[in-house]
Amino acid sequence: MKNMTLKNITAACHGTFHGDSSFLEKEITGVAIDSRKAAPGFLFVPLKGARVDGHTFIPQVMEQGALATLTEEDPSSLTCPCIHVESCEKALRDIAAFYRMQLDIKVVGITGSVGKTSTKETIASVLSRKYNVLKTEGNFNNGIGLPLTIFNLTEEHEVAVLEMGIDHFGEMHELASISQPDICVITNIGLAHMENLGSRDGILKAKTEVFDHLRPNASVILNGDDDKLSTVAEVQGKKPVFFGLSDQLDAYADGIVSQGLRGTDAVLHLPLGEINVHIPVPGNHMVYNALAGACVGMKLGLTLKEIQTGISSLKTIAGRTNLIDTGSLLIIDDCYNANPVSMKSSLDVLSTATGRTVAVMGDMYELGDKENELHYNTGAHAAEIGIDVICCIGELSHHAYEGAKACAKSSAVLYFKTKQDFLEKIRNVVKKDDTILVKASHGMEFPEIIDVLRQMKF
Repeated sequence: MKNMTLKNITAACHGTFHGDSSFLEKEITGVAIDSRKAAPGFLFVPLKGARVDGHTFIPQVMEQGALATLTEEDPSSLTCPCIHVESCEKALRDIAAFYRMQLDIKVVGITGSVGKTSTKETIASVLSRKYNVLKTEGNFNNGIGLPLTIFNLTEEHEVAVLEMGIDHFGEMHELASISQPDICVITNIGLAHMENLGSRDGILKAKTEVFDHLRPNASVILNGDDDKLSTVAEVQGKKPVFFGLSDQLDAYADGIVSQGLRGTDAVLHLPLGEINVHIPVPGNHMVYNALAGACVGMKLGLTLKEIQTGISSLKTIAGRTNLIDTGSLLIIDDCYNANPVSMKSSLDVLSTATGRTVAVMGDMYELGDKENELHYNTGAHAAEIGIDVICCIGELSHHAYEGAKACAKSSAVLYFKTKQDFLEKIRNVVKKDDTILVKASHGMEFPEIIDVLRQMKF
């Protein structure tokens, strides 16, 4: 890893080195917080969790060939090279910030209330037409995951597309100070994490903390149809690039034609020119992701053809509007996470399916004092758009059930207190050739429902 000597790492994390000084000029080959992944030459970062203290695994990782370890404990008991720090978690972030600056690489930082992951996937798909791209994988978008993503960068990578997720004030300052984006994309200001951030104005304030740590001459790309983001007049003395559906914006789309679960066709009007695109992931909200990807592509020198090809090559990922055709069922696996905006958007996608539609909806967390009303409204929306069978699972989802019942005309509306209750009755709910949406907050652990549906025989 470029310039990642133990000497430089010690300085970057404000630690104190203990051990043979000849090790100070040696470079690490990687960073691990999981002892099982600590390969030869690695730096081990022993984090203290609720149930496990990584410090207990230091002897094991050194036997595996790790070069050195961080430690918060008395280093005198260790016989291996170690760096003593006050907080291993903070040191992890400090070291990642140092490493990011050693690489000649462009960083695209993505945040927002809804659609971060699908936007990240779209941008990465576009940029991969021209560059060697590293993107955030899974849910590695927080104060631990983001540094680990950055440590996966090599000198061969040309662009990093990094997702940044927060739920408290100050967190974005930490993430942005690590990633220091050259391009910043904000998808929208929605209702996620209202419990901690208080209001949409609070969410705007928290998300835009990213502006304080942009690289010089950075570009900011914002959803111009969002009433909060559209108020951002300038960042670092420069006007943001706005995208959306209004022809008054810098980049906009029209001619939008839904192809149902096969995706969406649209015409993108960009400063470079006009292109017809097919977006292979369903949902009209994906048009915004395509626009964001096009704007980032233009900033990094892609041609219109490269942008068009990148959008059409987009693939779905597990848990994110991922279509699974079992031969008997068509499953829309969108169970990674949920909030009211994304739930309604996914229900709209489901409503485009042919045949009988089934929505399996679970609790949405961190919505603050309006959580009952917001669940009620999503249930009502499912009924209003004509979903055939609406299954509401969880304590909070009883309010979604009430909303659906109040608005249902021809829909069957069912309530299950727990996921297990639903699974016990699943054969009474699901029929051959159904299209089924499965969506809830991550803590509901709905991938188990996906697994059961995939294995069903009729």
